[in-house]
Amino acid sequence: MKKKILFIALCAIVMTAFTQDKSLFFKGPQKVRYNLPQANVIATVSKSFKPFEIHYTPRVDKLYVGFKEALAFKESRGNYRKVNSLGYLGKYQFGETTLNRIRVYDTHSFLNDPKLQEDAFYALCSLNKWILIRDIKRSVGKKINGIEITESGILAAAHLAGAGNVKKYLRSNGELNAYDAYGSDVQHYMKKFAGYDTSFIKPVKNARL
Repeated sequence: MKKKILFIALCAIVMTAFTQDKSLFFKGPQKVRYNLPQANVIATVSKSFKPFEIHYTPRVDKLYVGFKEALAFKESRGNYRKVNSLGYLGKYQFGETTLNRIRVYDTHSFLNDPKLQEDAFYALCSLNKWILIRDIKRSVGKKINGIEITESGILAAAHLAGAGNVKKYLRSNGELNAYDAYGSDVQHYMKKFAGYDTSFIKPVKNARL
């Protein structure tokens, strides 16, 4: 009789463990990260008794995705709706003049449209690459002030300070180093964002949306 009671009690404990949300076996939601190189994303899976929720975030690699996400993190921590104290907008912190150049005029719609922001970033990179194509060919592989010049560093610096200021930096061998209002400069971006593969970006003379 005692063995029977013990057996029933044991079964009850096991059944309780598998039916309660916070059980002996599952201490709340578990998160698992998977690298999926082919898709350039990381899938974060929330594992619980509820249906799985999968969230995708870009992998930080040395391809175009890694380049743009690293730059976006520096600019806005990846926040599509950020507007800074100087009025720069979105994930990549565009100025209105720059947006107008690629034919984006509605800043409200721009802030609420992630795809438009991604397209605008690519368009600006394409334009800057076309403007700087000769300087890229002349300068990549050289060192200025101890920093190896790469195409991705050049494009990142152009995003910060404009293609004209990057030309001045390269052609003056680093003597003319433009700063923004927050103290970031061309040389810092050249170093910080060096070494990414930006061959995905095609130079386009009149890149626009």
